[in-house]
Amino acid sequence: MNQDQVLDEFRAAGALLEGHFILSSGLHSPVFFQKNAVFMDPARTERLCKALAEKAQAAFGKIDAVVSPAVGAIIPGYETARHLGARAMFVEREKGEFQLRRGFEIKQGERVLMVEDVVTTGLSSRECLDAIRGHPGELVGAACLIDRSGGKADIGAKLVSLASVSAPAYPADQLPPELAALPAIKPGSRGLAA
Repeated sequence: MNQDQVLDEFRAAGALLEGHFILSSGLHSPVFFQKNAVFMDPARTERLCKALAEKAQAAFGKIDAVVSPAVGAIIPGYETARHLGARAMFVEREKGEFQLRRGFEIKQGERVLMVEDVVTTGLSSRECLDAIRGHPGELVGAACLIDRSGGKADIGAKLVSLASVSAPAYPADQLPPELAALPAIKPGSRGLAA
């Protein structure tokens, strides 16, 4: 699946939105990838995550376990793990930090891939990777459906993506006038309590 096909999947799902959005990072953008509109369709999610699994396996080799940050990346993490024949787990915030909970554990010697949905600044990815590094096993890298940083986000590990786009994002005090004129919507999930 090439980048245009990936973006077409988002467009067809009504998940490539334009307006004024406050991202989970706190940055403002005229573009938002409403991945949950994609994840409502199991067939569409399967196509995308199968392609992500194939790309991750080509980049990193055999993968035994997939770990994703909750809440937004649980579905693509699970579905990508399914196509890799790997175990699927997720980290949740406990006292402000990502932790494996619910009996999840990374076993000694397991090759672990972190799977994200959409990467903007890479903060959630870095936090998830830090949590993974606190366990036995080998962190092989990371994968995401959309890298909206255009490859500029430094997550602290090799990142493969199905689509890499340079979607503009601005601090709240540096909005272009045309964006500042629109009402802001905050659709992200980072602030949800565990």
